[in-house]
Amino acid sequence: MSDVRSTFTRREAIAAVGVVGGAIASMSGVHGQNPSNDTIRVGLIGCGGRGTGALQQALSVPGSNVKLTAVADAFEDRINGALKSVESMKDKLDIPEERRFKGLDGYQKVFDHCDLVILATPPGFRPFHFEAAIKAGKHVFMEKPVCVDSFGARLCLEAAKMADAKKLKVVVGLQRRYENKYRETVSRIREGLAGDIIGGQVYWNGSGIWYRPRQPKTTEMEFQVNNWYHFNWLCGDHICEQHVHNIDVANWFLDAVPESAFGVGGKQNRVPGQPSEIYDHHALNFSYPNGVRIASQCRQFPGGDGRVNEEFQGTKAFIRIGEITDYSGKVLWKFEGDNPNPYQVEHDELQSAIRNDRPLNNAVYGTTSSFSAVLGRMATYTGKQWGFQQALELNYRTMPENLSWDAVPPVVPDKDGNYKIPMPADYKIA
Repeated sequence: MSDVRSTFTRREAIAAVGVVGGAIASMSGVHGQNPSNDTIRVGLIGCGGRGTGALQQALSVPGSNVKLTAVADAFEDRINGALKSVESMKDKLDIPEERRFKGLDGYQKVFDHCDLVILATPPGFRPFHFEAAIKAGKHVFMEKPVCVDSFGARLCLEAAKMADAKKLKVVVGLQRRYENKYRETVSRIREGLAGDIIGGQVYWNGSGIWYRPRQPKTTEMEFQVNNWYHFNWLCGDHICEQHVHNIDVANWFLDAVPESAFGVGGKQNRVPGQPSEIYDHHALNFSYPNGVRIASQCRQFPGGDGRVNEEFQGTKAFIRIGEITDYSGKVLWKFEGDNPNPYQVEHDELQSAIRNDRPLNNAVYGTTSSFSAVLGRMATYTGKQWGFQQALELNYRTMPENLSWDAVPPVVPDKDGNYKIPMPADYKIA
């Protein structure tokens, strides 16, 4: 895991987001031979809920000759759970005991047994697993976010370029980009129906999240990896893990990445017996080129109205997903087409791309949108405005160099078992 400083500039990032994000994903042949009939061997790294869902979808692509051939997870019970979820797909399983790898280094063994790998471990691991997969010559489906710090973002951008050079296909689980209602809305915006976007609001306001109690005889590292959503080096806070979806939509619709972010956040709900390092609310202004401002909100606490959506204001009209109205309320366009499950469409289009050797690489916009969320977290934790390029160039890495069950993680509890909450008065980034 050598230090990588990408030469990828913000200008290049914006251009790449426009090219990759503005296009409907186009579709590499497996082994480069007889791709329409070859079996696509699938490996799964990270067998939790989202990894299990992605595996089910990968094995459910209509008409595709595909088999699960290797799995890995830090914990054996997760492997067993994932395999149980697909036990009815017996004709698509080739997964003997010797290709079920557990432990923090198990992922390295999966690459020897697959053509396409699903990366669904806690997000902090993603840049390192993505780089390893591309170096091994594997097509990739990886969950969002793809990075939680500056180091990981640069690593992913370098790996994205390597994937293009190797003609590997990469899909990132920002599924709104694969949903027809969103795609058609973008098309109407590109046609100029709403004029130029001059502002917008994006939300992921919901209730709390799961918590896994500490088990006897587990190390602190085991506890944190098992309870990964509560530690920034693993999840990047919920602004990265969840709200990245909505921030990605803003980047996509504006065909840009934010120039800077400024905002506030904190932790209001402290549940006894559930110590956590992350905030439960963030509120930010993201500044985009040409003076465009996007207001961002995300929260995770009980009570209040839930809101998970995006809306934008154009010079000519108001934009909701699936509907554009002028400012008198007249409907200018309304989506009325089919809207298949975007989680499935991601895998349908990825496997089609693999078989037909057409370009498909979501890693640039997946990284820049993930890092836009990191930028927001940096702003709320420090109470300061941060620029995108300024933050990207930092020597900011949260993943520890020594990763073993007996190693000391980046944060440790105090004598009462609580973790220090980031506070602007003393929080340091790098």
